[in-house]
Amino acid sequence: MKKAILAIGFLWTFIAYSQSGQELIDVAQGEHNKAAQLQDFQANQHTASYDLLYHKLQLEVDPAKHYIKGEVTTEFRALENTDTIVFDLSDNLQVASITTEEATLNFTHENNELTITFAKGICENATEKVTIIYEGTPNKNAGGDGFVTTTHNNTPSLYTMSEPYGSRDWWPCKQDLTDKIDQIDVIITAPKAYKAVSNGMAISEEEHGEMVTTHWQHNYPIPSYLIGIAVTDYEVFSQTIERNGHSFDIVNYVYPESKEKAEEYTKVTVDIMNLFQDLFGDYPFKDEKYGHAEFEYGGGMEHSTISFMGNFSRSLIAHELAHQWFGNKVTCDSWNDIWLNEGFATYLSGLVENHFDGEQDFINWKRGKIADITTSRNGSVYVQDEKLDNVGRIFSSRLSYNKGAMVIHMLRKKLGDAAFFQGIRNYLDDEELAYGYANTSQLQAHLENESGEDLNEFFNDWIYGEGYPSYDVAWYQSEESEVSIKVNQEQSNRKVDYFEMNVPFLVIGQQGEEKIITLDNTFNGQEFTIVVDFEIAEIIMDSKFDLISKNNTIGIDIEAVAELEIKPSIQNSLNKTTSVTAGK
Repeated sequence: MKKAILAIGFLWTFIAYSQSGQELIDVAQGEHNKAAQLQDFQANQHTASYDLLYHKLQLEVDPAKHYIKGEVTTEFRALENTDTIVFDLSDNLQVASITTEEATLNFTHENNELTITFAKGICENATEKVTIIYEGTPNKNAGGDGFVTTTHNNTPSLYTMSEPYGSRDWWPCKQDLTDKIDQIDVIITAPKAYKAVSNGMAISEEEHGEMVTTHWQHNYPIPSYLIGIAVTDYEVFSQTIERNGHSFDIVNYVYPESKEKAEEYTKVTVDIMNLFQDLFGDYPFKDEKYGHAEFEYGGGMEHSTISFMGNFSRSLIAHELAHQWFGNKVTCDSWNDIWLNEGFATYLSGLVENHFDGEQDFINWKRGKIADITTSRNGSVYVQDEKLDNVGRIFSSRLSYNKGAMVIHMLRKKLGDAAFFQGIRNYLDDEELAYGYANTSQLQAHLENESGEDLNEFFNDWIYGEGYPSYDVAWYQSEESEVSIKVNQEQSNRKVDYFEMNVPFLVIGQQGEEKIITLDNTFNGQEFTIVVDFEIAEIIMDSKFDLISKNNTIGIDIEAVAELEIKPSIQNSLNKTTSVTAGK
């Protein structure tokens, strides 16, 4: 078949990233840098013999000194008969004693493992409680950002950044992705010139001499890496969220020099919170708080109930708040599934763009994501096992963030808003997953159950497969107002045989009429016939950038038209141009 097609494909030049796009790169790079410092670390198999129930962290710190004193009480349930348990704890920290309610326990501390011996042993399913007293200078090298002392405006400040494996640098813990702690108390003593921030609710604040002790409590399951503290001369202001007769506060801890701008920039948090609650259900920690704590770091960190923020841009506020649902309420159960955290957080930032700035800005947002995704012909959303030692791949802004986000959007377009959003809410509210862990197949199952559709092909192509399609489309309009459209496709990567997709087209008439059609394209060379009751001037493929693709061409099928008695209007159109512009 012959087609006369002007050189079309991409008629727009590669667009530079918007501010929000660059911020996403910074966020992903921050995640990459944190993980790169700990690339060789493996979750400690010696800590697998028990289930964490409770932690009480009593910490004494001073932002002017890189030092910590701590007393950590841990309650756990034995998963097997044992006479020892192991915590992760940096060798830089010195343990003074370990006790139970009845006895002082023997221990060894080497190779960043704290091994505790129980003289009488512990039976399977028995619960035990130990208290560890320790102090020392947290490591400034391996793990890098686990415990940081720095300054802002010449004022000392302190924060922790434990993702993924920095918790052991400042407290004895079990740091992996398999065991969430049911409840924590974090009690911080610091000079009274400072305010101390942590997860959950502020229970009390008591001054004693030149020191102040602040008690925080978090009553939801939490992994060790989402526990954080920040201490400096914060100023505090709040907003209140009211929903269905319930209210909670958004509490902002900001530097004095930042307060005026922060008060203005964080106002949008209320509207973003309400948007996310409308779409995905109640804020997961509504019985406690949400908040921001400013810190000296590029990007942010989504500690449960309190996001640490390097700035207060709207896109970063949206991204970190989104993680309270996708990452904190339901956490990816392996780094293979990191897109369940980062792809959703990125997509929710796009929903914020659409909500506040309108459809055209959202179209531009999607256009930018597609431009980035298609800079390479390869790469899957799911991180394959052989790539898990490459932290640049795990935290790839192109794949885990942007492609993950656009694949989520394509799922939404495929299923429709009602089934898509209800399926996501079902996933978040699943008693087996909520405040626990989930993998890609569990998300797929919830979307299939709600929509009634088999998504195996979609997930195989777009989540586990690599690359993207390029479309070659030919069309013609007959005397009877029927339009024939033939769709061919090439794949950028051979790992996908064919991307079976709903392909959208915008049909524009000679008098400005418009009609949107969607074709269920499942094989190469597939032909469709549709009725359009006006004379067509042009057809644009994927005008709203809802589909990951690149180098698409679309043109009038000259050979097919030649077989018809060509109407003057069509002939005139062909005299002007022998092609119509593709959406991308």
